[in-house]
Amino acid sequence: MLKEMFKKTYTLIDSKYRTVEKTGEPNIPEGLWKKCNKCCQPIYAEDVRNNHYVCPKCKGYFRVHAFQRIEMTADPGTFEEWDKEMEFENPLDFPGYEKKIAAAREKTGLSEAIVTGVCEINGLKAVIGVCDAGFIMSSMGHAVGEKIARAVERATAEKLPVILFACSGGARMQEGIVSLMQMAKTSAALKRHHKAGQLYISVLTDPTTGGVTASFAMLGDIILAEPGALIGFAGPRVIEQTIGQKLPEGFQRAEFLLEHGFVDKIVPREEMKEILTSILKLHNPHNKECFCVDNQETNENACGKKSGFWPKKTKRSPWDTVQLSRSADRPVASDYIHQLFDDFMEFAGDRYFKDDGAIVGGIASFHGMPVTVIGQEKGKNTKDNIRRNFGMPSPEGYRKALRLMKQAESFNRPIICFVDTPGAFCGLEAEERGQGEAIARNLFEMADLTVPVLSIVIGEGGSGGALAMAVGNEVWMMENSIYSILSPEGFASILYKDSKKANDAARVMKITAKDLMDLGLIERVIPEEEPACAENISEIAREMDRAMIEFFAGYLTMTKEELTNQRYDRFRRM
Repeated sequence: MLKEMFKKTYTLIDSKYRTVEKTGEPNIPEGLWKKCNKCCQPIYAEDVRNNHYVCPKCKGYFRVHAFQRIEMTADPGTFEEWDKEMEFENPLDFPGYEKKIAAAREKTGLSEAIVTGVCEINGLKAVIGVCDAGFIMSSMGHAVGEKIARAVERATAEKLPVILFACSGGARMQEGIVSLMQMAKTSAALKRHHKAGQLYISVLTDPTTGGVTASFAMLGDIILAEPGALIGFAGPRVIEQTIGQKLPEGFQRAEFLLEHGFVDKIVPREEMKEILTSILKLHNPHNKECFCVDNQETNENACGKKSGFWPKKTKRSPWDTVQLSRSADRPVASDYIHQLFDDFMEFAGDRYFKDDGAIVGGIASFHGMPVTVIGQEKGKNTKDNIRRNFGMPSPEGYRKALRLMKQAESFNRPIICFVDTPGAFCGLEAEERGQGEAIARNLFEMADLTVPVLSIVIGEGGSGGALAMAVGNEVWMMENSIYSILSPEGFASILYKDSKKANDAARVMKITAKDLMDLGLIERVIPEEEPACAENISEIAREMDRAMIEFFAGYLTMTKEELTNQRYDRFRRM
């Protein structure tokens, strides 16, 4: 079908490498060498085409025609174009606009700067829209906004996910304020799609700027970007002229946005189709139903059942447990994630300021059921500890965790949190960015989540920084973990005026798993026959897996109201 579209269009697909006649297939001279306009090295055109239009030498990304992008994404023969012909409108009677549109149509073979339709991606049905930079730099006028709105509305009605490949120089200047209104129109359509519980994936390509960035491009439930893509509201040249300063290298590139919390993941072009497939699979609501059916027997036995493990008596003192919980050899959150879940895909950023390495989170599969997994992450060496701030989250870390939890709620996915932090970061910059508000907001929002929430303390559970990830329907602890109002050292310093009495403080604080089980503050203790380490994590994970199946079999049968009431009552009793 796509070949037929190529034949019917008068297109110039990547003019650096192809010449196209008025009719027929693209004419690609064999053995044609060109110079890469990024690295200036000679490259063989066929190599570039076979490499998804990526320079084989400098790895620079070339812009591709909309149908070429669809061909790389959709299964062969599955794409059905929607709203192919759009009537021309010139709302401002702008001089020469009609001729400009006619020239763009002749050049690209498209009626407008975006192609929309429905397709299958590795057998999974989705609505897709692809912007084409060859059509007046894919600027957004009425026709572009209308095509996007219609595609999203139809996807909502048919309960299909939406994938939009954004690329734009901004608003269509020739349409003035009418162009500006398309920002609100596309955003409103996506809001209705979101309220209907449907998935929207935004893929940012080079360049994504102006009004497109300030509307549909940045509203994805999941936002992906191609490496090196220019992404920003105002273009670099405009910013430099406005502030009179030279911009730093890498400013407004995809990697810059990932670091600053606005992009979930940077995906190389050759991996895009498989990543999209994984995301679509993990948003399949039928997978949850399959889990319930597969575990029906467990479900019948587990409903309303409170279970716990009483660890064997040991000679370890509470201070011994504190030291074990902090051991450098102790497995971290990502170790348990990879042991317990399949297809884990990490997402980044709080959508406000930054990506915090002290929090890892994303989507995964648990026995075929989509789940959201979030963990406080310590490093395993000095370099990694610095990158993860020794497991002490900043405000943006808690906001990232909450963003992922609210996303899970939107798609009815259970949430599993792994708690392991000495406490929230207490630096100057954390206070400036609202550490207390970020923790409070998590407690406030987690209390009312309408999906099952399970929190497991795997190491240190330090103060409010731990509680911000532990407002669950149940909270479990590893046998050699701790959960406390603050560190024993801090407790001793405040009450005993001597931090060296931390050993004594640990004993009176009641911070071990056994202590908290006796106090009725947790529901289960995960046994450690030997202290958790790389050698026995598989055995521990099997115990966790068994317990989690029991947990979900019981809680997945509850209504949303029952889940929130159970969580409220749990804390109300304390």
